[in-house]
Amino acid sequence: MMRLGQCLCGSLLLTICTALALGAQSVVVDQGTFSVSIGGEIIGSEEFSIRRAGIGRTASYFASGAVTLSHNGESQELRPMLSAHAPNGAADGYQMKVTGIDASEIVLNLDGPRFVSSFRSAAGQEEREFSASARTRILEQFVAHHYYFLGDVTDGMTVPIIEPLSRLSINLVAGAWVDEEVRLGPNRVDARKVVFRDGEQERVVWFDRQGRVLRVDIPALQYVAERSDLVG
Repeated sequence: MMRLGQCLCGSLLLTICTALALGAQSVVVDQGTFSVSIGGEIIGSEEFSIRRAGIGRTASYFASGAVTLSHNGESQELRPMLSAHAPNGAADGYQMKVTGIDASEIVLNLDGPRFVSSFRSAAGQEEREFSASARTRILEQFVAHHYYFLGDVTDGMTVPIIEPLSRLSINLVAGAWVDEEVRLGPNRVDARKVVFRDGEQERVVWFDRQGRVLRVDIPALQYVAERSDLVG
């Protein structure tokens, strides 16, 4: 099975997220399920929920999910939890727990101009720092719903990205938005497509008019995540 890396979890962010979800009135902005395939073979699924507390520029977001993958007799489950804020979905904190193959935990906390991270696995514990800015998003590898927080970018915008699972800090450059139908199962759905580039690598994302992520395609990884709950 393609190694999905190491990472994840911490009680501090969990406390913050619980307070956000329970201590303030919140609404679901998107929830659903993706089918996940590598090289054209379906290997798992992703269930997720994204909630918003507050309105306008003071709103906060809490995204959580479960990604279950299985291939060649190996299985793995990823449980990411992300907090972000308006107006652009920049990250406030993150944690994830991986069970199964490459079991591990990671937590990232925002500390001024940096994210301080802690990785734990059978190999031990590792600490690392990532630069943070007002635009920094967290996009976890093999977690499609995180692309929701790129739904407001404009053509040519450069977005700093942290990818905790692979320990990467990169810049994605957004291309032009293109109106295009996307196939979901037997249906064709009106969508807006945007290509994000990191050097020569591309990440192609289709959004609907409500800003929901319909499909994510990362050709270099042969990875495709496609909404399955919207197939009627």
